[in-house]
Amino acid sequence: MTVARLILGYYHPWPNDAGFYAARTHGHTAAAGIDLRIGVVDPGRGDTLAHLARGEGDLGVVPTNRLLAARARGQKVVAVATINQTGLESIHSLGSLGITRPRDLAGRRVALNPTPRGLAMVRHLVAADGGDPDAIVVVDSGSRELQSQDLLDGFADAYFGAYWAWDELFDPYTGEDRLSWPVKDHGAPAFPSYVLVAREEWAEANADALRGLLRAAEQGFRQAATAPDAPAEFDKVAPYFSREAIRRSFALISPTWFAGDRWGVIHDDVVASYAHWLADNGAIPDLSGLPGATTTAYLGAAGQLADELVAQGVS
Repeated sequence: MTVARLILGYYHPWPNDAGFYAARTHGHTAAAGIDLRIGVVDPGRGDTLAHLARGEGDLGVVPTNRLLAARARGQKVVAVATINQTGLESIHSLGSLGITRPRDLAGRRVALNPTPRGLAMVRHLVAADGGDPDAIVVVDSGSRELQSQDLLDGFADAYFGAYWAWDELFDPYTGEDRLSWPVKDHGAPAFPSYVLVAREEWAEANADALRGLLRAAEQGFRQAATAPDAPAEFDKVAPYFSREAIRRSFALISPTWFAGDRWGVIHDDVVASYAHWLADNGAIPDLSGLPGATTTAYLGAAGQLADELVAQGVS
């Protein structure tokens, strides 16, 4: 058995990670000869990529922009599969605050973790809707996840960063004036939100195992997307969330795992376009991390599964 240490992208597992757990629970990784060990980040010691840089994991689930920035710094990591084929973030506000669309945020207080990429994204969405991005008043909310009550309490007029397939499901506010603008629907550049990366040294030394792992992961993500009991199975991983929230999240997030009927597909043209947008907006230092940032060398075996399922009459 080949040990593969996977570091997830957040403080805790959430339904976006379900395919990896399903692959292990249903024996797909074991059948591929993989001992998959899944861990989460210790935020006091950095993000997923920082853990990989110290050799504490072999693979990680990371945002595409962080992959490009890490490679620009010289970190030897490469994307081997796409997890989400679209962006997951939203801007949230309340109509009762006199806001009806993104351009209305000009001159208003927008809370977010003011990373270069986050600032660029908010400015882009406001400008795309005809607003003045220079008029936005930035409120630093750090890594805190906000809710509508924070806006009602006067902390800000809107907030950016919450995921439409997760964070907003926990907002108890039920007012009809609640607004949610997914970036994917409001002028953001196309981008894959999360990709699966591997340390290049590990991938090269374990090429066959990585191919087997990606095939097992595809099986797991397909099972998580279609099995009626998949949300209930996730209780074993994250028992502290309501089953209803998990069920709703599965329904929302699972379509983002596929490009048509394909899992893991890497669209190099989309990644390149996004990289140029990031560089043009100061969200990554330059484009030096783009060449070689992705590879399909290990995904080929996984990509065959969709064809096999069609041939078997399985959708």
